Amino acid sequence: MNKLPFILFISLLSFNCSKQQSATIGATGLLSRLKPEKSAQVKFEIIEQTDADFFELETVNGTLNVRGNNQISLATGLRWYLKYYCNAQISWAGKNIELPEHLPTVKPKVRKSTEQTKRFYFNYCTYSYSMAWWDWERWEKEIDWMALNGINMPLMIVGEEAVWQNTLRRLNYSEDEIKSYLPGPAFFAWFYMNNLEGWGGPLPDNWISDHIELRKKIQKRMYEYGMTPVFQGFYGMVPGSFNKKFPNADIHNPGLWCGFKRPAFIEPTDSLFRDIAEIYYQEQEKLFGKAEYYAGDPFHEGGNIQGVDLKASGDAIYQAMKEVNPQAKWVLQSWQGNPHREMIDHLPEGDIIVVDLHAEDITETDNQKSPMSASSRFGKHDYIWSLTHNFGGNTGMYGKLEEMAERVYKAQVLNIKSSMIGVGATPEGIEQNPVVYELLFELPWHQEKVNVATWVKQYVKARYGKTNKNLENAWDILLNTVYACPVKQQGTTESVLCARPAKEIKSVSTWGSAEIYYDPEQLKNAWHLMISQIDSLESKETFRYDLVDITRQVLADLANELHKEVMAAFHGKDLELFEKKSSAFLELILDQDKLLSAQKEFLLGRWIEAARSHGHTQEEEALYEWNSRVQITTWGPREAANDGQLHEYAHKEWAGLLRDYYYPRWQIYFDYLERNLKGEKTDEVDFYKWEEQWTKKQNSFSSHPEGDSMSEVLRLEKKYS
Repeated sequence: MNKLPFILFISLLSFNCSKQQSATIGATGLLSRLKPEKSAQVKFEIIEQTDADFFELETVNGTLNVRGNNQISLATGLRWYLKYYCNAQISWAGKNIELPEHLPTVKPKVRKSTEQTKRFYFNYCTYSYSMAWWDWERWEKEIDWMALNGINMPLMIVGEEAVWQNTLRRLNYSEDEIKSYLPGPAFFAWFYMNNLEGWGGPLPDNWISDHIELRKKIQKRMYEYGMTPVFQGFYGMVPGSFNKKFPNADIHNPGLWCGFKRPAFIEPTDSLFRDIAEIYYQEQEKLFGKAEYYAGDPFHEGGNIQGVDLKASGDAIYQAMKEVNPQAKWVLQSWQGNPHREMIDHLPEGDIIVVDLHAEDITETDNQKSPMSASSRFGKHDYIWSLTHNFGGNTGMYGKLEEMAERVYKAQVLNIKSSMIGVGATPEGIEQNPVVYELLFELPWHQEKVNVATWVKQYVKARYGKTNKNLENAWDILLNTVYACPVKQQGTTESVLCARPAKEIKSVSTWGSAEIYYDPEQLKNAWHLMISQIDSLESKETFRYDLVDITRQVLADLANELHKEVMAAFHGKDLELFEKKSSAFLELILDQDKLLSAQKEFLLGRWIEAARSHGHTQEEEALYEWNSRVQITTWGPREAANDGQLHEYAHKEWAGLLRDYYYPRWQIYFDYLERNLKGEKTDEVDFYKWEEQWTKKQNSFSSHPEGDSMSEVLRLEKKYS
């Protein structure tokens, strides 16, 4: 018998099996981290297809078969199965993945596909407001969440400060000069967007070396999933001191950003532009390799363009990217008039991708003749419909679920004169309102318009593992109140508890809003309905988070009204009523603090502990803690905080921050007003002076929950109903 054909057959079979296992390493690794005991019941298989992303679910001989055209499709298919067949969910705010011993059967085969093959993720600001202090453990969880939600095009700027350090060394900058240019970790986002330099530094070398290694781990996992991260590109930004080093260079001054001096911009017609770009990309490639996508946004948020040759700038930036990788595409943010059409109109179709930030308020299908429509803003270039949703990482229940579903459906299905190639999420802060992001990334996989009310019912079932009339009614109220914002505003309705004290508060951050757009009594009805489920659901971390968040929102809304009552008493010169109402306001702050101290997601101590954990020395720990405190309070020095109006931009309703920062600040103000009512002469409060002192403290806060959140909810219901 000739055994050779048989041996060749077995060898070929083994090779194909090995190849398939290698091709599905991302999905199999994901399942092993989520539910390792179920690995034997699930089989992943790649089926090559190029025209659209798809996944299939089918049970064959007792094994769940998950098929797809790539690893992200497999992971998305797994999430779909967990949600729609197992009533399970993984989110930032808790997870519910209690699965039966034998996985539910899928018959007949289910197939989902989408032509929106780019799913973008992260804003530059996300890296500072939420992710500044992340370690590998936190990153690993986020990458898995990204894969489950179909994200395949994440912005990646971790460790880019090392690229700048090496680039400037080759340009003969001293170590001290480099340190004066690089900002602190809490402010990297605005450095990469050409808004500031140096603030929050000097950046320690230990940070740089640690984050080179962290970036490599992150990229390795992303590549296992088949993700294509977007690297930071060079777009002409150089240190403000560049003319001192190169006096003949043609340097443009972009002006100020919120009181900060922007880095300089080297004119693209200067030969140094190409030289610096070449050095930058060489150093980036040495550390992190090449990319298919490069991001770069010159003139972000009002950068001065007077005298700048925009066409030449676009050419220079584009050509520099093409020289490092001929297949490279330039990714830009659409925000406040950028990108300028003169800069990109003449560049080749297919090589430019515009991420349409805040598309929930500006979309192509609203008005085809509008100058704000995607087709008129981006011309022939591809774009990604992107949701911003959150600003400053602020705390608050907020969304436009029905409107978002409607807009995405119109954009991708009607597709009028459109080159939309995907959806994205570009929130300035994450780890809030998980329902918004789950819906967003699921929308491309629905061929028909999503009935959001029906979708929410399944969301509830997956989030808590069960459902009933009370839960469904509670969430129906949420859908029609906090998640049905009818106006255009920058993020959530802001809590006056976090505001710099004043007699009238229209917003907490300069560009936000403190106006409540729904009936607070309706939200209280949802609150009571959720509370009725404590006995049966208090063991579910997803339920506990949601109930605490709703309770927090109810108290924040009460504070909004109570503040008006305090000021009415003041204007009415009723000292007794003023003292009563102001005391009640201060007491509410402490109640909010006590509630949130029992829920890990709302702890100032976690933020500060994470910051300090990156320090190798006491000096480094102190620097990182100062960074973490400044960002969420004053944001910058006096000029930026006050004249630049940045104070409170990144405010948070967090335990620790409420009692140690917001409470005493309001107390100082109420004492000032009380002295006024008594006719005593007193100087106006210099809030920045007091705030700056707080940022320099190093008093500790618990990084672990204290007390029982459900008991606190019941206490507060009794007190504030």
